Amino acid sequence: MEPSRILPDLQCSLLCEDVRQESSGNFIIIGVIGLIRVPKVPITALKLCIFNRWAAGVGSFTESVRLIAPDQTTVVRKSEVKFALRDASSHATNVSLFGQVEFKEAGTYFVEVIVDEIMKLRFPLVVAIAPQQNKPGTQPPPADGSTPPQTPPAPPAQGA
Repeated sequence: MEPSRILPDLQCSLLCEDVRQESSGNFIIIGVIGLIRVPKVPITALKLCIFNRWAAGVGSFTESVRLIAPDQTTVVRKSEVKFALRDASSHATNVSLFGQVEFKEAGTYFVEVIVDEIMKLRFPLVVAIAPQQNKPGTQPPPADGSTPPQTPPAPPAQGA
């Protein structure tokens, strides 16, 4: 007797900048993201992609991908797609595209991958504010907000 339904395994899930498909059908994953370092918040990401590959399942399924805010309650973005696997040797690749994602605060966001209301994976995405770097030859401003002392110009060279 053939099984009519087997919940699939999530073979991989990657957060990246873009996904392209070659004429051969193979995928090219561009810019795998592990951390988002920004100069300030709020900030908007032009595009985020979540590449998911499912295998070893049988039947029809619904994949949900959610981006959760640091408060672990607010859903920043959500994607839902239906897919099917004919037999256990089949696979399915789904790409969720989130455009114009606003990160209102720094902190740890979470990507959740769910199939038929069963969470298969939850991974962190840290949005961190990068420390400001000073240009060579400049001094950082004093912590108390006062104006930094000016260095007098060097005297002209003697005998020139």
